[in-house]
Amino acid sequence: MSAKPSAAAPASGAMRLFDIDRREAVIAFAQTGVGRACLVLIALIAVYPHFGAWPTFFAVAGASAAAAWPVRRGAILFAATWASAFLNTALDEVDTADNIRAVLLQERLGEAVAIPLALGFLGLFFLAALALLRWVQARPQSLLARRPLTTLLLMEALLCVLGSFGLSHGWPRALLWSAVFVFAPYLWFLPFAIADLRSRTPSPLTMQMAALRPFWSPTYLPFGKGAAFLRKHLSAPGRELAITQIKAVKLLIWANLLFALRDAAQRVFADGAGIPDPHDAIDALLAGHPYPVAMGWAALVLATGAYALQIAAWADLFIGIARLAGYRLPRGSWRPLEARTLMDYFNRFHYYFKELLVDLFFMPTFFRMFKTHPRLRMFFATFMAAGVGNALWHFSRNILEVATAGPVDAFASYTSYVFYALILAAGVAASQVRANRGIRPPSSLAGRAWSFAFVWSFIICIHVFGDGSRVHTLAQRLKFMASLFGASI
Repeated sequence: MSAKPSAAAPASGAMRLFDIDRREAVIAFAQTGVGRACLVLIALIAVYPHFGAWPTFFAVAGASAAAAWPVRRGAILFAATWASAFLNTALDEVDTADNIRAVLLQERLGEAVAIPLALGFLGLFFLAALALLRWVQARPQSLLARRPLTTLLLMEALLCVLGSFGLSHGWPRALLWSAVFVFAPYLWFLPFAIADLRSRTPSPLTMQMAALRPFWSPTYLPFGKGAAFLRKHLSAPGRELAITQIKAVKLLIWANLLFALRDAAQRVFADGAGIPDPHDAIDALLAGHPYPVAMGWAALVLATGAYALQIAAWADLFIGIARLAGYRLPRGSWRPLEARTLMDYFNRFHYYFKELLVDLFFMPTFFRMFKTHPRLRMFFATFMAAGVGNALWHFSRNILEVATAGPVDAFASYTSYVFYALILAAGVAASQVRANRGIRPPSSLAGRAWSFAFVWSFIICIHVFGDGSRVHTLAQRLKFMASLFGASI
């Protein structure tokens, strides 16, 4: 599970029109003051529709400043990351305040304090994260240092238990869940920082803090992983940096094209073009007047395509900003339509999510389990990553369900995604084992067509279970899929 997408496609034949990062005149221009200003202006225009005014300014300005003053890179990234974190929270650009507001409404408390609570707990988390990383530096053999993800997951689970089952009410419960909502996004960043601090040549603490939910990707997923990965992919000043920043602008423009394609696909649902949303198709089936089978398949194909475009667009936007800061990071999604096996698809479709699963689930399992049974070892480690790790990440991503509906109902509404994760994991694990045995897909035209049809038929069929929504039960989705094959359950 270590395949890595290229940072750029290799040129074939004559230089293509859009390969401006290979043109010496453009590279030389990008190293001038006017050239750098042009790159910044294009980046601002490309990022603004998706980040908003002030977050865009902080993201692009922070990236450009870090590239322009490499001696102060760590301090600039640190300032940009935490200024963006507080700004995004204050402007309600991340989901933290919304989650806190939902609990305040449950407890019949004033929802106007949601943002102050979010900001206050973000400040407390900043201090706690700094203390935690210092603890790891001083005690590299502690449980937290050796098993960071397990320890952090247990901490989150304990807080969730305390906030559930009627153990607290009113302000104590609101404060407890506020802490959980602020902590949850950083849960998946801290293990990378802890692992780097235990290495022989770790990045300084300032850089570790800068890589905690960095300003270019205010999400739950570490785009760029941690400080160690960023250090490895840092561009040298001068020509190499200029090329990386040109690639950044190209990627930002490409991300906007993908957003436009996604919006066009979604408008097919919204504008009544005759193709229903899959959820509408399920509702129609349950109401006793189903759409024709062909229409159901069209809905599923279109929804899968729109979802793939959204993943690729956001990933390219985040990586584009990181490249503007001088990090020649691999693409977040790299030509998934060219995948010839399920393992290849898993590597291509969502690279940084795959990397998180590999580092935090695959590698620990692979080096500890079934050492005398190589095939079982590979299958089980891959299954733990693509199945268990996948399900855990998405469940923690929607921790609000635990707060508002309770753990039992939250797990019950999550069975559809668990089913999706397990089916995907079984397919990917089998594909990995086959690859390790030397079984390769055929290279003929007919073989490539068959590989494409198999991979994407599989992905389309399971998409209805893994769209992330909790509107329909697993049984209802299974009934819908059965109807597309002319069966009824």
